[in-house]
Amino acid sequence: MRVHWVRGLRDRRGPVHAGAFLRERRIALNCLRAEFPRIFVHEVAHFIWLRLGNPARRSYEEVVRAEMAGRARGELGWSAEWRKNALRAEDIAGRTRGWREYCCESFCDTAAWMYGGMERHAEFTLSARWRGGRQSWYAEVLGNRSLSI
Repeated sequence: MRVHWVRGLRDRRGPVHAGAFLRERRIALNCLRAEFPRIFVHEVAHFIWLRLGNPARRSYEEVVRAEMAGRARGELGWSAEWRKNALRAEDIAGRTRGWREYCCESFCDTAAWMYGGMERHAEFTLSARWRGGRQSWYAEVLGNRSLSI
């Protein structure tokens, strides 16, 4: 995997801190040193999500679906939060692209929260009640599982 810095990195919506280019096996970064661990873990998690397989991805979706049913507010990063806020009931029920992208970003933001080395951040707005469910899922499903990325 290649990691490099790109000034002025943007996607179709505007400036971004980083981007994972899965087919090219590369990560482009444009973040401050203090944000690097959190952002880097998030981007690496995209490669993990790709290799999880459908059963594991679906089981993560069920964790997030339960949060939605419980009216959980907040997220563990802006990339998931804005997608969550844009979801409609039809997206969840129909597993639309918007729902699947939200689940992926939620997975990656959760990894960044768990392994990025920051206890607090303004983007960590999901309550402790729901964070615990995600931590349990990571432990049960990923545990010591080996994933080649």
